[in-house]
Amino acid sequence: MEQFCPWESAQYFVYSSNIPTLFFYSHIPAMIAALLVGFFVFHKSGKSKIGTSFLIVSILFSLWSFFDLIIWATNRPDVVLFFWSLQILFEPLIYLMCFYLVYLFVKNKDLTFIWKFFGILLYSPVVLFLSTEYNLIGVDVNYCNAIEGFLAQYYTYIVELIFILSTIFVTIYESRRISNLSRRKEIAIFGLGAVLFLIAFSSGNIIGSFTENWVLAQAGLFGMPIFVAFFAYMIVRFHTFNIKLLGAQALVFTLGFLVLAVLFIRKIENVRIVILFTLAFITILGYKLIRGVKKEVRQKEELEKLNIDLQNLIKQRESLVHLVTHKVKGSFTRSKYIFAGILDGTFGDINEEVKRRAEQGLESDNTGIETVDLVLNAANLQKGTIKYDMNVIDFKDLIFKTLAEKKVQAEAKGLQMKITIEDGAYNVLGDPFWLKDAVNNLIDNAIIYTKAGEVNVALHDGDGKVKLSVKDSGMGITEEDKKVLFTEGGRGKDSVRVNVDSTGYGLYTLKLIIEAHKGKVWAESEGEGKGSTFFIELDAYTEKKLS
Repeated sequence: MEQFCPWESAQYFVYSSNIPTLFFYSHIPAMIAALLVGFFVFHKSGKSKIGTSFLIVSILFSLWSFFDLIIWATNRPDVVLFFWSLQILFEPLIYLMCFYLVYLFVKNKDLTFIWKFFGILLYSPVVLFLSTEYNLIGVDVNYCNAIEGFLAQYYTYIVELIFILSTIFVTIYESRRISNLSRRKEIAIFGLGAVLFLIAFSSGNIIGSFTENWVLAQAGLFGMPIFVAFFAYMIVRFHTFNIKLLGAQALVFTLGFLVLAVLFIRKIENVRIVILFTLAFITILGYKLIRGVKKEVRQKEELEKLNIDLQNLIKQRESLVHLVTHKVKGSFTRSKYIFAGILDGTFGDINEEVKRRAEQGLESDNTGIETVDLVLNAANLQKGTIKYDMNVIDFKDLIFKTLAEKKVQAEAKGLQMKITIEDGAYNVLGDPFWLKDAVNNLIDNAIIYTKAGEVNVALHDGDGKVKLSVKDSGMGITEEDKKVLFTEGGRGKDSVRVNVDSTGYGLYTLKLIIEAHKGKVWAESEGEGKGSTFFIELDAYTEKKLS
């Protein structure tokens, strides 16, 4: 005949007169807080390894807590053995995953295979001997407590201690190594929260295993809300995972469950304990969150003021740019017509020396006008005031026309122009004037910055894209130069040495044009002196796209 523990059967798995009502206060809020924050972080972190690890820790802890309620509520020894074994299976795994979570957060990289193997090796005896007497010997039916063997009473705590010490070591070592003060504080808070959670969890279980006072052991479960509180504060304070308002949300949810738990507590002494703990929780975390919110408000007000000042400065800059460029362009245009008049005989016959000087002056004026137009175009493109005349155009024909115009310039420098165009459809939707300007920019740059060798222009289609590449054997691009390419006024440190007329606006204008056509532009280079390749990629036009 099967023996039962001396109280009634559990209702709804987790409720019986054997469970002190304070247990619901220690278990349920901790479980809900852990799961809410765990799933929220997992979702907001883009299902990253850190977010996934935190969710796993939250789920394991919540399951452990749920199993504990079942063990306390049931009067069946077989149910106690089953769920007690599951707790022993899950408990060291929580420590292993918590260490892994801290390592990912602190180091910003994954554990090596050898350390993962070592962690699994430490954990494997728990799995291998779970169903043996090394784990659980039996159940004391007078109290429905499992009689623990060496594995449950000693080995699991040794494993847990190893992971706690490893977590402390990683946190201290990395926080000392990093010079960034904000990052050091972030690591310290995260590590401290995790360590407090693990120590509280271990201390509660150790008290239960060695004193048989499992009521006192439940205090260890308060470690998870503490960890969640540290985590929530860190998210607000340091913008971890870029999750805003999570700290405030965690405070409100946790506070709600803490207050709700009071309704299920029968003894006034326990109510006082709950209220004191809740008050401490509100005071500490609330103070921190209020400080964080006040700081956010001040920063927002400062940003709004700076934004107004910035908008005024931008308007002043635009007015100044247009005023200066129009004046300068007007001056260049007037002198251009004077030089043109000298060359066409408007002012009478001239000798060869005057003619040569007039040609130089005309070329200089044309360059100046082009530079002014480039700056004006960049300003207008940036503001979005330019309206594109979108039509279906053959991008291949546009390339051929541009190359024909650049042929003389390339031959004058002794450069070879190679063209590779695969068979395919090269229709795109765009403004022919501005797309031609973009292509012209790339080919022109390739010729200017290549002293000798060749310029390879290739065009191919595929996956609904049309891609142009312009490869040269010129000066190449350094890693430092790559950072400023395609930015306003950005140019390589040696570009002026090769091209004295370099303004840094050509590639910036190109980028604005291509992005307005919903395309992208980028550059690749193996380094200085090894040439470079610039790419333009646009969506291929199909009738279906517009239908």
